[in-house]
Amino acid sequence: MADMTQTIDSLPTPALILDRAILRRNLARMSRKLSAAGVHLRPHVKTAKSLDIARMATAGHDGRITVSTLAEARYFAGGGFKDIFYAVGIVPSKLAAVTALRRTGVNLRVLTDNLVVARAIAEAARGGDDFSVLVEIDSGAGRAGLPWPELPGLLDIARVLHDAPNVDLAGVMTHGGHSYHENSAEGIARVAEQERTAVVDAATRLRAAGIPCPIVSAGSTPTTTHGRSVEGITEMRPGVYVFNDLDQVGIGSCGAGDMALSVMASVIGHYPHRNQLLIDAGALALSKDISAQEFMPRAGYGFVADPPVEELAVVACSQEHGFVGAEKPLPWAKLAIGSRLRVLPNHACITAAAYDRYHVVDSEESDGRTIVATYDRINGW
Repeated sequence: MADMTQTIDSLPTPALILDRAILRRNLARMSRKLSAAGVHLRPHVKTAKSLDIARMATAGHDGRITVSTLAEARYFAGGGFKDIFYAVGIVPSKLAAVTALRRTGVNLRVLTDNLVVARAIAEAARGGDDFSVLVEIDSGAGRAGLPWPELPGLLDIARVLHDAPNVDLAGVMTHGGHSYHENSAEGIARVAEQERTAVVDAATRLRAAGIPCPIVSAGSTPTTTHGRSVEGITEMRPGVYVFNDLDQVGIGSCGAGDMALSVMASVIGHYPHRNQLLIDAGALALSKDISAQEFMPRAGYGFVADPPVEELAVVACSQEHGFVGAEKPLPWAKLAIGSRLRVLPNHACITAAAYDRYHVVDSEESDGRTIVATYDRINGW
């Protein structure tokens, strides 16, 4: 439990600050949207990596989640989650770790787009292990998956898995990651429809070949937010919506008031000759992700939200130093040495990965500066 008298101004910096009021609004908005659409919510908990937040995100739903590491899978399984999708292509050397978790009663599902891996899964299953597997489809992002519309090898991979004993071919999935390069609702909606069409087509081809395909899984935060049809989709896997960030603001997935996460830093230097100050949050505290710059060129490595100074941003980073500047002369009196700044991250998932906990404030139930809770998180692989 947090000390209810402690405020974020007393924290050692850099520190990760989470506004619970904004978090709850973000969670409720996505929960309502998918419930109304009749689609299961399988949130990608790689963003928060926190049991407290995952429990809030899945409230009112059936508890299925997505993870990106085996460390996350073990952590969330230990917290009571039973239907976990490990959404990074599996390799044979990790099958023993998957089996160990499955033997505890956790339905840890794995992912592949590779015939060699499918055969390795089938071989392990013939030895007595059991698996639940989804096949990955590339709907245009160009990262991983069988490229659509060709879908080379889909039926071969599916047949190996379907025909193997102790293997549940659970379905197909895709990730419309190319939605992050659109900055309008219309553009994201086009990607969402491409994402939907590709994964539903893959499911249709499997069923036409006599192979069941119960799960048809899609969804990034942008495509879940702006997609206009979910016909044929059974579940969606948004992740960063829980916090949002400058990248999501830039592409139009959320508004500026929907960012729940920030980094508290201290001003450690003044350099009027170059109109810059230094803070004690650099690349390791903020990350060097510059994704928001695609549509917000002045975002740098994060905008400063508190105190409010027009377009004050972290314009460069070294390991432990952030260089803060603006187009206009800095108001030095508001930015005294030792004063605190809160930086909004470009990519919340990567920024949060530097920390082992969230210092939680609440801008509705409290003053937004008193720490009302502390949430832990899991890091590593």
